[in-house]
Amino acid sequence: MFFEPANGHGLPHDPFRAIVAPRPIGWVSTLSDTGLVNLAPYSFFNAVAGRPPMVALSSEGIKDSITNMRDTGEFVVNLATMALAKQMNETSRDFDSDVDEFGPAGLTPEPSKLVKPPRIAGVAAALECKVTQMVDLPDLQGDKGQRLMAVGEVVGIHIDDAMLTDGKFDMVKAGTIARCGYWDYQVTRELFDMPKPDVPGAH
Repeated sequence: MFFEPANGHGLPHDPFRAIVAPRPIGWVSTLSDTGLVNLAPYSFFNAVAGRPPMVALSSEGIKDSITNMRDTGEFVVNLATMALAKQMNETSRDFDSDVDEFGPAGLTPEPSKLVKPPRIAGVAAALECKVTQMVDLPDLQGDKGQRLMAVGEVVGIHIDDAMLTDGKFDMVKAGTIARCGYWDYQVTRELFDMPKPDVPGAH
């Protein structure tokens, strides 16, 4: 089949998010400019640079997390794993702005080193980030549609030492999960090694 998104797809559910998948989950903790804590997962999230490490996430609708990033310039990305999948999903509820999602989800905040928003205690890894740019996402007609992207530089990285195997972060041991469209998720249980063809000694 072929369809133009602007004209609809005729399927029971939109396939776009399932095609562009799996996607890492941006489980983001922020503070408002008045000090209120917010914790929420974002499915439009990814790394966008390595030197320095940078991440980007976008929000459809100007929600609490993206507002806090815009107002304070700081956020923390907590790694979503199978061990904390239910808690991650709990933080996706549409809570009022004054609700600290750590409580309802049964999570414990832990102070960050270089930014003010807390990270989640016990996560396999966490990225402390500072916003470098806030970007509107207009469509072809110029309509921004309350789509806003935050780009952040990772200024500090926390790793649970138990998740390191032979000097590498072990995604299988961590049980990293990803968003796969619809209400589907994926857990990392197996990896395969495939070096670039032009890497010396790779064959």
